[in-house]
Amino acid sequence: MKKISFKKTKIITALLSFISVTVLFMNSCKVSQKVAMRSGAQLWTENCQRCHNTPSPSTFSPEQWETIGLHMQSRALLTNKERDKIIEFMKQ
Repeated sequence: MKKISFKKTKIITALLSFISVTVLFMNSCKVSQKVAMRSGAQLWTENCQRCHNTPSPSTFSPEQWETIGLHMQSRALLTNKERDKIIEFMKQ
């Protein structure tokens, strides 16, 4: 069995790391595009109503929706862009 030199091992490791990072980056772009295509209403339905009945938008003031959005972002694992779209929808 032929041994692989240390230099070749470093090159292979670097190449595999580069490929992994590239794949992860490309996948994150797809997710960002999906979010960009969704409206605040769609995101609200997909993320908020899956766990509980949500109140009507008129239940809270725009300032209260900002606070609620920040609180629920961590619970629903929302990105900043998703949170902002949902908050804008609820403020309308």
